[in-house]
Amino acid sequence: MRIGLLGTGPWARAVYAPALAGHPGVEFAGVWGRRPEAAAALAQRYDSRPYADVDALLADVDAVAIALPPSVQAPLAVRAARAGRHLLLDKPLALSVEDARAVAEAAERAQVASVVFFTPRFQKEPRNWIEEQAAVKGWFTARAQWLGAVFTTDSPYATSPWRQEKGALWDVGPHALSVLLPILGDVTRVVAARGPGDTVHLVLDHAAGASSTVTLSLTAPQEAAGVEFELRGESGVTAMPAASDDNALGQAIDALLTCVETGRRHPCDAAFGLRVTEILAAAEARLAAEAE
Repeated sequence: MRIGLLGTGPWARAVYAPALAGHPGVEFAGVWGRRPEAAAALAQRYDSRPYADVDALLADVDAVAIALPPSVQAPLAVRAARAGRHLLLDKPLALSVEDARAVAEAAERAQVASVVFFTPRFQKEPRNWIEEQAAVKGWFTARAQWLGAVFTTDSPYATSPWRQEKGALWDVGPHALSVLLPILGDVTRVVAARGPGDTVHLVLDHAAGASSTVTLSLTAPQEAAGVEFELRGESGVTAMPAASDDNALGQAIDALLTCVETGRRHPCDAAFGLRVTEILAAAEARLAAEAE
């Protein structure tokens, strides 16, 4: 499968380009970016082809991987789907429900495969744990903490304009929801409150009857950063294990290839990305109401 990369920023350079270039099941066919000189440099590094025009890239590939800010990703994903190209997307799918719905509907109409890269869903140990717990009945409550130090360290993502504006709710919130929803069911009610910095606390009611609490931050002290998920219910207490490898994006590429070959939808497709966006938007609306 010939796949092109849209994006040339730190995430594209550090994660997407190496994964595409190193995957035996795809041909890393080209790079497009909003800065042509950056696209040329990245393409040269991986013996790929730079494109100055995104439609020219779409005409030459079977699929696109998008490593761009969500407000840029959404319209380009719609464009790619309408061109019949399969989609490897990043989270969040979009920053508005309207834009996310446009992506999901475009993928559905074009009958193209889509996979959204929610990292825990493509890491071996977390993925297996999620699948195992989803089959267990009687969960009572869950506690999730996704605490990053992006804004308190020299992270290359600290100056990202959309992260500066939207904070942890939209950056790491999608990952947290991608873990909780398959285990506890859809969210039926959201309560939200702000903490220090960009920290957000959520209380979620789930369709299966359980509730969960979620703490998200990009401004945690480096010593306090970390990720934890704990479930409590009739079968006892369990915590999500840490991942032992860093090939999550390679697994997401595998998932996209499988969807293309079989015609089956992936659980983390654009429709799931839309639902995550709807929940995040509801939480954001609650935070705005609290601030009035």
